[in-house]
Amino acid sequence: MKKLLILLLLLSSLIISDDNQTWNTKPIEKSYTINYDKNTTCLVRKIALYKEPKWVAKIEIQNGKTVYFSSPKSLFEFYHQPGKWFDVGVKSERDFSKIVVTDYETFEPINAERAFYIYGSRAISPAGDDLVALESKERAEAFAKKYGGKRIFKFDEVSDALIRLLNGRI
Repeated sequence: MKKLLILLLLLSSLIISDDNQTWNTKPIEKSYTINYDKNTTCLVRKIALYKEPKWVAKIEIQNGKTVYFSSPKSLFEFYHQPGKWFDVGVKSERDFSKIVVTDYETFEPINAERAFYIYGSRAISPAGDDLVALESKERAEAFAKKYGGKRIFKFDEVSDALIRLLNGRI
């Protein structure tokens, strides 16, 4: 009984003392990193990543594996048809825990699902015609204007058909 009374007194003192405090809370942000070495290669194209760091992307999978890509195009190829690489153990996009691309201009890892993708620019990745990933729409628009980009897509607008077009399969 004494322990319960002491616990209640402690809790009430915390509540009373916190009434006059202002709590500055920030939403929890996921940190995005892409760590690779000279031996890391693209799952889709078997290209060494370190040679072109502005194009690198990755998907972390619920089963603990991380798969790397030489470009956003390669990432979307895997994203739309993960069963093609059955040894990775992915059945659907629900198996993905984090999708990361490199911002083409800053070389910073960013949330792929919030990035903007420029189609049709003069920038060519190790995988050929590709999508340039940038963190903001404003920067994507400026890049498209400067380098002849035809269209800007959000993550969920990048279709399998677009990827096939970029690969010359249409």
